Amino acid sequence: MSILTPEIVQERLRSLPEWKLEGKEIVRHYQFPDFSAAMVFVNQVAEKAETAGHHPDIDIRYNKVRLALVSHDKGGLTERDMKMAQALNSLP
Repeated sequence: MSILTPEIVQERLRSLPEWKLEGKEIVRHYQFPDFSAAMVFVNQVAEKAETAGHHPDIDIRYNKVRLALVSHDKGGLTERDMKMAQALNSLP
C-alpha cells in the first residue's frame, strides 16, 4: 500500500469533514459528558481497530478523546487510514 499524495488526501478528507490533517496524520477530536462515556467510546474504537487490524493513536483527557491515524509502517497516510476513519465515523 503506497502513501497517498497530498492532493488525494485533501480529496478524501472532503468526505470526512470531521477529520483534519495535522502534519502527517489525520485527527479527530471528540468530547463526551464524562470520563466513563469517553471510555465506552474508546472501547468501541478498540473493537473496530482490532477487526480492521489498524489501530489509531488514542489520547484521552478526562472527557476528551483525540484519535490520530497514520500508517506508521509506511511513513504517511494510506488508503488504510482513510478506510479506518470512515469506519470510526460510524460510532456514536
